[in-house]
Amino acid sequence: MQMNPYLTFKEECAREIEAQGGDETLRQASRDWMNLANRARYSYHFEWLGRPVIQYPQDLVAMQELMWRIKPDLVIETGVAHGGSLVFFASMLELNAVCGGPADATVLGIDIEIRAHNRSFIEAHPLARRIRLIQGSSTNATVVAEARRATQDRRKVMVSLDSNHTHDHVLAELQAYAPLVSAGSYCMVFDTVIEHMPRDMFPDRAWGPGNNPMTAVKAFLERHAEFEIDQEMDAKLLISVAPGGFLRRRV
Repeated sequence: MQMNPYLTFKEECAREIEAQGGDETLRQASRDWMNLANRARYSYHFEWLGRPVIQYPQDLVAMQELMWRIKPDLVIETGVAHGGSLVFFASMLELNAVCGGPADATVLGIDIEIRAHNRSFIEAHPLARRIRLIQGSSTNATVVAEARRATQDRRKVMVSLDSNHTHDHVLAELQAYAPLVSAGSYCMVFDTVIEHMPRDMFPDRAWGPGNNPMTAVKAFLERHAEFEIDQEMDAKLLISVAPGGFLRRRV
């Protein structure tokens, strides 16, 4: 019996992804390129539907793949900035809805400070009906409780952590928000790549090698076997601000 051409293609891709993930020369070249690109503020130069998104295009494609597969009805994002990621999530939820996914899916954005000009643009966006904002520290007990209430009656919850990048803050976020993730869905932890970057890359920041989202992920996974790193995603992307940061909930 002839095999489905798409499945044949996927099998070929799986072999190629495994091979490139094991190619240390390619992985090192990717890290070297990222170190150069980040000095040029590469990730700040993209927009999504009119808003600065401050993400690598590769990571946006990865999130699109996950959202299509999982079809979440709630995405929780910590770290709003200009709102581009919120608009990205809202647009994916809209496309999923058009294609038979949850019609009432929303994204909840949390930030300690949502600047007035960013709020006004977000609230005026054509996809604003799918976006809800909470101003406050993502680790504040009241904010966490409000996020937890937002998950009530939701079947598939996805989380994106992209705010303060210190070890302690990200670990606190993981402890608060990872339990809200549905089985089979993801908690995506961004800027784990800081661990692999030169120390002088962050002269005015509280984080750096040894104190960043990757160290927090490692500490979290030591106590939470229900989550695992999506190694295939790492091998596929190579260029990503979230190596080891796509955490899949098994149960």
